[in-house]
Amino acid sequence: MSGHTLRRSLTKLMVVSMLAAAPAVAQDKGTLDPKPLPPLDHPNDPKTPAKQLFGRKIQPSKDPAHVYGFYAHGCIAGAEELPIDGPTWQVMRLSRNRNWGHPSLIKFIERVSAKAAKKGWPGLLVGDMSQPRGGPMITGHASHQVGLDADIWLTPMPDRRLTREEREEMSATMVVSDTLLDVDPKVWTSAHLEVIKAAAEDPETERIFVNPAIKKALCRDAGQDRAWLHKVRPWWYHDYHFHVRLACPPDNPECEPQPAVPGTDDGCGAELKSWLKDTIVHPKPTPGGAPAHNMTMAALPKACKAVLNAP
Repeated sequence: MSGHTLRRSLTKLMVVSMLAAAPAVAQDKGTLDPKPLPPLDHPNDPKTPAKQLFGRKIQPSKDPAHVYGFYAHGCIAGAEELPIDGPTWQVMRLSRNRNWGHPSLIKFIERVSAKAAKKGWPGLLVGDMSQPRGGPMITGHASHQVGLDADIWLTPMPDRRLTREEREEMSATMVVSDTLLDVDPKVWTSAHLEVIKAAAEDPETERIFVNPAIKKALCRDAGQDRAWLHKVRPWWYHDYHFHVRLACPPDNPECEPQPAVPGTDDGCGAELKSWLKDTIVHPKPTPGGAPAHNMTMAALPKACKAVLNAP
């Protein structure tokens, strides 16, 4: 195994560990008065966490859109901003400045939100996508680094424009029951299934991550049309939003693709059963808390340094 391959494999294992241990942060409130981060004392120190560098970039590079690296260790040049209001979507937590992505992700949200609206879901409330230049984030996700990930709230869009205060402070709808073994029947509706199905059926969707209890409900309620379930995979948390991950753009060879899901079944059998074990549903706390997410620029593709420093 080459040094590059070994490092990449270890990074992926570390990311899985972090995602398993760290709580979701989509519910964290934003602020009506965001302040710029103070300058770094030693921005050129190779030990400086990359998240501190990318987290201070408030605009994308002026390059053509291009993805470099993997979803959990990469960056994006020429990211496009999703407008905060669309005919069938609204962006949440504006103070985070994370409504950026590859143009394919922008088009995906436009396309899928319109499709879901015809299926009974009035519109998408869009949570975190990526930062203006991607890269690691100071708070929250280990992934969302290359402009191909988006969190979609499991709260239908209201029939009015939300205020700035609402976008920063309202909470998404928890759809999982207190037992953590199924969805809450008082909250879950057929429209929830339809919006996830609309996203999964899109040809550019590589994965959708949902809570195991949500996967259980989808498996139960999907009916005979089940091919789309293969893309929907159980993952920790994700109980009030679902996470969409698009495939690498075909003209971006430096984008590292998501490994294929083994097999072709709908994931509703042994795999789902394993996710509903008590040790998974109620994991023991990690000693010392979640591992620190402090990768440096050396862990990212070399091109990310140019993306970071580009005008």
